[in-house]
Amino acid sequence: MAASMGTPKMNQLIKKREELEAEIKALNEVLDSQKSVGMDGPLVDSEGFPRSDIDIYSVRHARHQIICLQNDYTALMTEIEEELYRIHAEARQSMADQPASQSEQSSKVFDDLEERSRLQPFGNVMSVDEGSPADLAGLKVGDSVIRFGSLTSQNFQGLQNIAAIVQHSIDKSIPITVVRDNADVQLSVTPSRWKPDKGLLGCNIKPVTRR
Repeated sequence: MAASMGTPKMNQLIKKREELEAEIKALNEVLDSQKSVGMDGPLVDSEGFPRSDIDIYSVRHARHQIICLQNDYTALMTEIEEELYRIHAEARQSMADQPASQSEQSSKVFDDLEERSRLQPFGNVMSVDEGSPADLAGLKVGDSVIRFGSLTSQNFQGLQNIAAIVQHSIDKSIPITVVRDNADVQLSVTPSRWKPDKGLLGCNIKPVTRR
């Protein structure tokens, strides 16, 4: 839903966020339409020949665009956070100079603004292997994931999205935000081949089922 309050810049940023989310969703639908090949499904058959059952060009193009848009999305979310911080800093100063009734009204406006931009959980951490990258990053069982790299509840389609980011970020840091004890916790995980026959993260994330 489009923004209806806040500074012109914040409204513009949120509109841009919604546009990026729509683009990423559309590209993921393209991948789903190609035998659900996703971001890391094989493009060749068992004999090493290009698959004839999918449009390889469309898949490659969609994958490239998703990676580019996810990078743009991460940068945009950082800009939104910075704008929120600036707005709240100005609001605190303004409320300090206002009568109590006006101060309460201003506080509600900015609380609504923050709530509108707040991310919702899209995955729950069900298990964490000891000594794994997830364990070293500080992930804990029961954490609710609200951001994983460029993924949020707005553009998360399934675990294949997480797998794609992880696969393209081996030995690179991925910012993660989780909710723990009703508080947001910022973490950073670095996928790696830490143990043979184990995943790159060493944790199990279960998608949140929405009604």
